[in-house]
Amino acid sequence: MQRPFYPEGDACHCYLLHPPGGVVGGDRLEIRVDVGAGAHVLLTTPAAGKFYRSGGRQAQQRVSIRIDGGNAEWMPQETIFYPGAVARQQTIVRMRTGSRFIGWEIACLGLSARAEPFTSGLLQQNFELWLEQRPLLVDVLQLDAAAPTLRARWGLAGNSVVGTFAAYPATRDDVEMLRGLEPGGESLAALTLVDGVLTGRCFGMQADAVKRRFVEWWKCLRPRIMRREAHLPRIWAT
Repeated sequence: MQRPFYPEGDACHCYLLHPPGGVVGGDRLEIRVDVGAGAHVLLTTPAAGKFYRSGGRQAQQRVSIRIDGGNAEWMPQETIFYPGAVARQQTIVRMRTGSRFIGWEIACLGLSARAEPFTSGLLQQNFELWLEQRPLLVDVLQLDAAAPTLRARWGLAGNSVVGTFAAYPATRDDVEMLRGLEPGGESLAALTLVDGVLTGRCFGMQADAVKRRFVEWWKCLRPRIMRREAHLPRIWAT
């Protein structure tokens, strides 16, 4: 991790440098974040993460975020899963009462710029959000290149990018506000609200299109949930 930046004064921006280096079969990458009461952190990465082709062993990444009454934003760049990758990616957020969270995960299946689709491989992606000992969101997505899920209309419908977005605490007004935004022509998205968690799913053919959609949602929600105006991480502009 580079040194922390404070472009907003008391809110800390941190850039995780290791994930863009890539994860290979048999690797286990663990990222642990503890956010104390009254603290505010925005976490992102300088470039896309990568899971490379595996010889059979599973590659794992586990992100554990504990929020003890503070505010946390988890906004990594997309993760690219190379053809033949065998990977498990977990993001688990555990909150105490009074905590606030906005975050996302974006998975790119295959290498579209090289015309190398995800024709082989297996991805299991878990995204969990807990309040005290109560699960608010447990999302488990398993994608097998050999199964019809990637191509079927009830699955990814041929899209190679899938993103999951979560924000807490949210209201029905927050959901309706985001639904009222101009639709993104290059991505498909849906939103719901359960137990105070605003959850979104977005599909597309390019990571940039999904990320743009999530950034627009974040810009709208941050003042309402975090009580701060949106301040883009400056590393995204480099």
